[in-house]
Amino acid sequence: MYALNQPLVSFKSSLAGGRRSTGKFIKLRKAHVPSFRSRPNGLGSVRAVISGGDKAAVEEASTPPLQSKDISGTLKPSSSSPIEVKAAVTIRKKMKEKVSEKIEDQWEFFINGIGQGILIQLISEEIDPVTNSGKIVESAVRGWLPKPVPSEHSHIIEYAADFTVPSDFGCPGAVRVTNHHGKEFYLLEIVIHGFDKGPFFFPANTWIHSQKDNFQSRIIFKNQAYLPSQTPAGIKGLRHEDLLSIRGNEKGRRKPHDRIYDYDVYNELGNPDKSEELARPVIGGEERPYPRRCRTGRPPSKSDPLTESRIEKPHPVYVPRDETFEEIKQNTFSRGRLKALLHNLLPSLAVKLSSSDIPFKCFSDIDKLYNDGLLPKDDDEQKESVLFSGNMMKQVLNVGGEWLKYEIPAIIKRDRFAWLRDNEFARQALAGVNPVNIEILKEFPILSKLDPAVYGPPESAITKELIEEELGGMSVEKAIEDKRLFILDYHDIFLPFIEKMNSLPGRKAYASRTVFFYTKTGFLRPLAIELSLPPTPSSPQTKHVYTHGHHATTHWIWKLAKAHVCSNDAGVHQLVNHWLRTHACMEPYIIATHRQLSSMHPIYKLLHPHMRYTLEINALARQSLINGGGVIEASFSPGKYAMEVSSAAYKSWRFDLEALPADLIRRGMAVEDPSEPCGIKLVIEDYPYAADGLLVWSAIKEWVESYVERFYSEPNSVTSDVELQDWWNEIKNKGHADKRNEPWWPKLNTKEDLSGILTIIIWTASGQHAAINFGQYPFGSYVPNRPTLMRKLIPQEDDPDYEKFLQNPQQTFLSSLATKLQATKVMAVQDTLSTHSPDEEYLGQVNPLHTHWINDHEILELFKRFSSRLDEIEKIINRKNKDGHFKNRSGAGIPPYELLIPSSGPGVTGRGIPNSISI
Repeated sequence: MYALNQPLVSFKSSLAGGRRSTGKFIKLRKAHVPSFRSRPNGLGSVRAVISGGDKAAVEEASTPPLQSKDISGTLKPSSSSPIEVKAAVTIRKKMKEKVSEKIEDQWEFFINGIGQGILIQLISEEIDPVTNSGKIVESAVRGWLPKPVPSEHSHIIEYAADFTVPSDFGCPGAVRVTNHHGKEFYLLEIVIHGFDKGPFFFPANTWIHSQKDNFQSRIIFKNQAYLPSQTPAGIKGLRHEDLLSIRGNEKGRRKPHDRIYDYDVYNELGNPDKSEELARPVIGGEERPYPRRCRTGRPPSKSDPLTESRIEKPHPVYVPRDETFEEIKQNTFSRGRLKALLHNLLPSLAVKLSSSDIPFKCFSDIDKLYNDGLLPKDDDEQKESVLFSGNMMKQVLNVGGEWLKYEIPAIIKRDRFAWLRDNEFARQALAGVNPVNIEILKEFPILSKLDPAVYGPPESAITKELIEEELGGMSVEKAIEDKRLFILDYHDIFLPFIEKMNSLPGRKAYASRTVFFYTKTGFLRPLAIELSLPPTPSSPQTKHVYTHGHHATTHWIWKLAKAHVCSNDAGVHQLVNHWLRTHACMEPYIIATHRQLSSMHPIYKLLHPHMRYTLEINALARQSLINGGGVIEASFSPGKYAMEVSSAAYKSWRFDLEALPADLIRRGMAVEDPSEPCGIKLVIEDYPYAADGLLVWSAIKEWVESYVERFYSEPNSVTSDVELQDWWNEIKNKGHADKRNEPWWPKLNTKEDLSGILTIIIWTASGQHAAINFGQYPFGSYVPNRPTLMRKLIPQEDDPDYEKFLQNPQQTFLSSLATKLQATKVMAVQDTLSTHSPDEEYLGQVNPLHTHWINDHEILELFKRFSSRLDEIEKIINRKNKDGHFKNRSGAGIPPYELLIPSSGPGVTGRGIPNSISI
């Protein structure tokens, strides 16, 4: 709907051989209708559009005059003069077709030409008093050749079908589309011309399944938004029927052509049939609570009845048909996978040939990833030790030479040593890829909420005296009172898992706390880092505190301590803030929206662009990222316990605190101030994520409030909306079933309640996800800046390796980081996740093929105002990035903060807010 101003693409699906292709999907429901066939002469006047160069001939098909057909199929005479109306049917083909597909197209054109391919029923909003159902006429699409749409989109074609309708037919409200072809096709839109109040637009943007796969026809509604109580009588039954058909019956395995949305727990992450090492517990339920995912209905594994059997690449995991990637997106994603494969090829070979993973030996080894690629130009000995001289390998390297290189990450592009500085370490807590965990320090001593009987004394080892040594005469009480002390606290989230994490090969981690001081000059400075291990009988106190110091030894130990903090920060970012709070929490909202809100519901139309691609990308993540043995387990400190850490974090998740202002107040990073635009004032003015985020949040909020006011101006209109109430109840009770009894869920009684709920959902899908996703490669792909795992604990004076550390601290530091294979694996994924597809749809922009998303002039004007406001915000952010007053986003070597700039081009740009979680 309102989306990126980019050409759309086609991607016609082939189900042969079990392969599923993808395309542009906007969710409109299928509905049951008795099987019918087009009569040879049709019903109504049917004109075949025959394209031949610049000429078009129109053939009239003979039809019985003055006939209409009610929804049950009964023919009845009309006493008035009939009306001739035309349906323009727009279909999207693949942009790049194989020869066999082009031959299939010719056969489709022939079948359509004789009226046996596509049948359309036009249904009135008015009731036929005889049948008590909507009036209906039908016609077959005809035409030996389709008529290309006059645009740059040569893959978009147009057919026509003509209808003769009685004068008392009324306004059309819906169409049924029946596909008699042997395979599906992608329907963009149907436009009905010829009525006095027309034309009438029926935006579809959906795959129409073949009747051989599903005998039910598809219902497409007009672009008029109706609340349930406002639904015209002639299509009220269709509205209900359409919703029922999309919910399924919670039984059976889903097929690729299905459009059924239902819920399930995360019981498909493990693969016990392949190996006991790959068995994983079910995530979701009382013991390990979690949001629900989309149900696939696959049978249980042979080894564990609670675990769903796995589907491995390249076979697709089921998502409802209209959720899969379009052709351009699929091609972009496939190129990313190939690039990732090439990136990991040489390190994988090196591991196999050397029987061990290879650490970075010096910093220049890391630099070579960007300068020379994975195959160094001047190191023939290393080439020989890694590669074997097979023709196939030589061809791969020749083809993928450039792809073996990495782009220089933004964090070292301007200043390759920035990551070493304490102020940069602190700056990234406010303007990095994970700026959502820093909070104000409200009290001293710092206390844990964990059970002291299990995890030892709750008091932190960071003492008041130690902090005051770093404050230059200021007391801790005064610093807290002036809101100058801040903390990154990863103690309680990790400590229960540290013992298990550290038992994994090549993993060593701590639970960490980091205290910062905000200076009068506007810099955030780290004061102390606490690294904790679980208590043991022989060592009840296992908390170490580090400060930066000035001695060479303490300097290197301080760098190791910061690396451990960054590793924890990377884990919380990926498993909690990114995956859980955006991807996983958004999935139930999407499922409930399709199941409970009709496609003609105004709230469905509002939310629709914010749901694009999310179920597909989540399914792909469950298949190869968060699964047992997947990239996340292989590349991040928690390893096989990653999703258990994520589940533990979900226990403290609250929907109401996902609102940006509420989250900032919760963390103490803002205080309430009615004079400010969002009702809050930032404690640190130069907090780029929060400052830019509040601009975007307020724009979304204003747009949502004006939209809601348009449809819910009457008293009790929210509480009387049965679809809306069912939608919200299902989100709470099914989608987030493990949280269903929580008292903090917002009520849904007023338009203000509704606006608040919708603003949170849209912010989560757009601004919040953009802020924590598209900086992954710019910040994370330089391993020393943001290691995703650590392989060694910090050496202590009584450790056997302490002398080695003193002799070569650089080697100790680098050998503590991820190995080459681990690093390149996560870098490749970060590159893919940070990439905008050319068909990305951005906040506040309208796709030219979706301009008919709603028939409401006032709403369209309101959306223009929203779009203009986002343009203003982009200019404001650009000005701030050039203002030396804002030291966290400007200055020598400092990359500008652009993650919340609304627009972007394709690729890894470090900016742009897509409408939805699309990667």
